[in-house]
Parts: sequence; structure tokens; C-alpha cells
Amino acid sequence: MKTSIREKLEQLSRRKAEIDALLGDEAATRDMDGYRRLNREHAEIEPVVSLYDAYRTTENDFASARGMLADAEMKALAEEEMAACAANLLAIDAQLQTALLPRDPNDDKNLFLEIRAGTGGEESALFAGDLYRMYSRYAERQGWKVEQVSASESDLGGYKEVIVRIVGNGAYSKLKFESGGHRVQRVPETEAQGRIHTSACTIAVLPEVDAVGDVDINPSDLRIDTFRASGAGGQHINKTDSAVRITHIPTGIVVECQDDRSQHRNKAQAMSVLAARIKDVQVREQQQQIASTRKSMIGSGDRSERIRTYNFPQGRITDHRINLTLYKLQMVMDGDLDEVVAALTAEHQAELLAALAG
Repeated sequence: MKTSIREKLEQLSRRKAEIDALLGDEAATRDMDGYRRLNREHAEIEPVVSLYDAYRTTENDFASARGMLADAEMKALAEEEMAACAANLLAIDAQLQTALLPRDPNDDKNLFLEIRAGTGGEESALFAGDLYRMYSRYAERQGWKVEQVSASESDLGGYKEVIVRIVGNGAYSKLKFESGGHRVQRVPETEAQGRIHTSACTIAVLPEVDAVGDVDINPSDLRIDTFRASGAGGQHINKTDSAVRITHIPTGIVVECQDDRSQHRNKAQAMSVLAARIKDVQVREQQQQIASTRKSMIGSGDRSERIRTYNFPQGRITDHRINLTLYKLQMVMDGDLDEVVAALTAEHQAELLAALAG
């Protein structure tokens, strides 16, 4: 085990002992907020410390077995014990390195998924619709809930833009690598000559902010407009100014919500999306300031960055960030994203492990 990793584990062991003492103090519950924070911290580090305890116990067992090598009658047993301990040490060391990886605080959050048609006109809008269905089916497989926030449909049934809220355990952790440019190569239904066209969409995945109050939004920086919702919805939706458009003047971010008949609920949903977008801008600015010269192996997440190509004639999907090519395009479009998500997560963890070891 590397010295730097052992020092980190020793530090966590000492911290766990401190927390145990604090939680055991009869005065601990006088500050319930502090008590809950300590319990959360304890829950986070306890599994790591337990692994480290098992590692140290195995080290002691290995040392004891090695001490028996001088005894001719015990040598064979000692060698067998040492081999078992060595294998256990390797396995526990790998688990410890994974457990020590920095945790994304947004992983357990719900998210807003924004899909926008790009180059390619009507074909791009149709592809945006295909991506919307793909992610919706994936969410259904995961047992997540999909709520449409807003949508701008195209003439042929696609989407110029569609924004949905995905609610579910670990939703952001699985979909956070989907931000970027998605390119499609196929023969459009409107193409009489059978020629393959290339078009693109951009996707943004934003973690839902725990509360709008987590983001400092000055009410004077907002322009809020109400209007009548367009599209289906019956007489009520056509007669009432229930749709809401909020403009954040300093950043120019504009959010619309017209999915609900209640203006109040539309405004609350629009504020939630706005807070998530502002938070996303703030995080990106921070990341740019502290970014190392080495770019993340799973991509920067830049909206303009081409991350994936969907080639329909060949039935092929290629993720350019990790050189992953799968010949199961129809399965992926039907929501079977598990293999893609797992590969991106594994690559991300590998880079974090490399940084930890370094």
C-alpha cells in the first residue's frame, strides 16, 4: 500500500474515533443539526475504516505466518497462510482505493435533462425526439420518474427543445456523462434519394439544486412573464395565462414552464430549473479555474463537444471519449444504456484512481 494512502486511512481512523467519542457524549443531542452532521460523516467513513481494520489484521496474520517459517514442521502451513493473506491484502487494497475515491456530492440527486436540436434542421429535431424516448425508456428501466418541464415541438413530430426532470435514486450519477454533442448518421424519412445525412443534438444534464435558496438569486434580477400555454391541454389551458417565462437578467438565462395548469406550480418548476442552470454555470467557472492540464478522460462535458455518434446504417454507436463501439444501436435506442453507462463510470473511476495513486 502506498504511504500516501496509508496516511489518509490513518487520518480517517483517528477521525472516526473522535466522532465516536463526540456521539457518545450525553450533550451530543443538544445541537441536533451538529448531531446529524456527525452521524452522516460517521456513516461515510465507517465502511472505509472497517476495510482498513481488516487490512491491518491481515497484515498481522501475514507477519505471524512468516514468523513460523523457521519451524520445519510448520513451514508448509505458514507458506499456505502467507499466500492466502497476500491474496486478501491485494483484494482489500483494491477495495480501499475505490472507497477513497472523491465522491461527487451530486450523485444521489435528481436531474434536469435538456435536449436541443442542433445542425440538421427537421432531422435533428426528429433525432432529439428519439433521444428523449431513449432516456425515458432508460429511466423506466431504472424505476425513475420522468416529468416533462417544457417542450417545443417541430413540424414533423420531433422536438426543437425538450426539458425533463428525472427523479430517482442515483439518477445523476448514471446520466451525468451524457452532456455534450450527440451526432446521428442515417437516411432521413424525408430523403427520397436514400442518402445518409448527418445531424446533431446537444444534451445538458444538470443536477437538481436541493433548494432554490442554495443559489443566490436576487429577485430584482428576474423578469417574470406569464402567457397562455400552447399545444394540447383543453379549454382551461387556452384561456388562462398559466405558462411562466423567467429571465435571469445578469446571465441571460431564460426558462419557460407550461406543463402544469397551475401558474404557481409552473413558476416553482421554472425557478428550480433556473437555479440548476445558474448552479451549473457557477460550477463550470470553478472547474475552469482549478482544472489541471490533463483533460478528464470522459470529456469536459462542454455542450459543443461531440461525445457520441449513432450510425444507423451500420447499427453502431460510438462514444468518442473512451473509444467504445457497440453494435447494438437499436437496443440502446430502446433504453438499454447500461453497458455505455458502466463503461463511462469505469473509465472515470480509473482516472480518479490514477490521480489518487499519483
